[in-house]
Amino acid sequence: MDIEKVVLEIGQRASKASEELGKATSTTKNQGLIEAANAIRSQSKQIVSANHKDLEITSGKGLSKAMIDRLKLDDTGIEAMAVGLEEIAKLEDPVGNILDSWERPNGLSISRIRVPLGVIGVIYESRPNVTADAGGLCLKSGNAVILRGGSESYNSSTAILNALRDGLRKVDLPLEAIQMVPTTDRSAVYQLLGLSKYIDVIVPRGGKGLIEAVQTESKIPVFAHLEGICHTYINEYSDPMMACDIVLNGKMRRTGICGATETLLIHKKNSKFVSEILNVLEENECIIYADRKIKKIYKGKTKIANNRTWSKEFLSAKISVKLVNDINEAIDHINKYGTMHTDAIITKNKLSAKYFIKNIKSSIAMHNTSTQFADGGEFGFGGEVGISTNKLPPRGPVGLNQLVSYKYEVYGSGQIRN
Repeated sequence: MDIEKVVLEIGQRASKASEELGKATSTTKNQGLIEAANAIRSQSKQIVSANHKDLEITSGKGLSKAMIDRLKLDDTGIEAMAVGLEEIAKLEDPVGNILDSWERPNGLSISRIRVPLGVIGVIYESRPNVTADAGGLCLKSGNAVILRGGSESYNSSTAILNALRDGLRKVDLPLEAIQMVPTTDRSAVYQLLGLSKYIDVIVPRGGKGLIEAVQTESKIPVFAHLEGICHTYINEYSDPMMACDIVLNGKMRRTGICGATETLLIHKKNSKFVSEILNVLEENECIIYADRKIKKIYKGKTKIANNRTWSKEFLSAKISVKLVNDINEAIDHINKYGTMHTDAIITKNKLSAKYFIKNIKSSIAMHNTSTQFADGGEFGFGGEVGISTNKLPPRGPVGLNQLVSYKYEVYGSGQIRN
């Protein structure tokens, strides 16, 4: 395979398809999404079979439990993909929305209108469901998409792609609106990152190594999805039972997702129920890395927490725990070690909650809830192509309304400028 030629042709076809997709009506796009959802259901056996093949191929490669969890698809996961596409179809189409309009003293009428970005490249690891999420969101927002999934999920992603393209075929939209790079060769990624003539945005979704490589090599703007070193801070005014429930969910519901709590910060006035919370974690087979203050309080099994663990995205049943003197120490710790992903405070004090939320740098700041809600679907976005930790927009879950830009439309009646 001439990878450079293949990737170039994919980019050219995507660019052409984006022009046609940009003209498609909301009705056509919505029907395409519904047809794609139906195809995913009707082809579920093929998708599961392809997924089993991926699991067999990767079984001897030493993948972490988190990677295997993200890779595995079952009937529930396939139904969730189909429902996700149907939910996207129900959302308001952002394309063509008037964001603002005004008239100048000289009679010029000006409007700011939402338009598609054009062509989006999505590079991701392990999670085959991203194929459906990204394909569906890009279709609804009028963007062509080029998908490059990880080698470990190649067969699963290909099977899902076939279903998505059946949806396009049913409504006479160009099949090139959703394409996948047909090779697991890593050099294809670097070819993709150089197609600035045809691709408008790159969205990388995966481990730290992948993100850093994309940011370094890309000649195209990047919506970066960095590590999720997420924190939960238990304030001195928190309810112990609520705190325990939220921490357990934030850490253990699914340990391998980017929204899982990786560090627990506890106010020193809560030392009396440190053991209660950590006991529950330990009973759920969570490995605890504790600072020296916590180790003096908690007599269960712990390891030493240090700068390495504070900076670690475990993606497994492990958590770092630190006792802090006040809210400012918690904020300073988060802003130093966090990745601007998602951080939460547990407190009954509204002033403390507002102070925390206003002063952490995170793209998602939460009060009295689990960090595992850091998800485009849970935000009502119909899914996400990733969670951007950039300071420039878009930030947080990159869903439907984050996959569009805008342009100014100016109407005159013969005006000339002096």
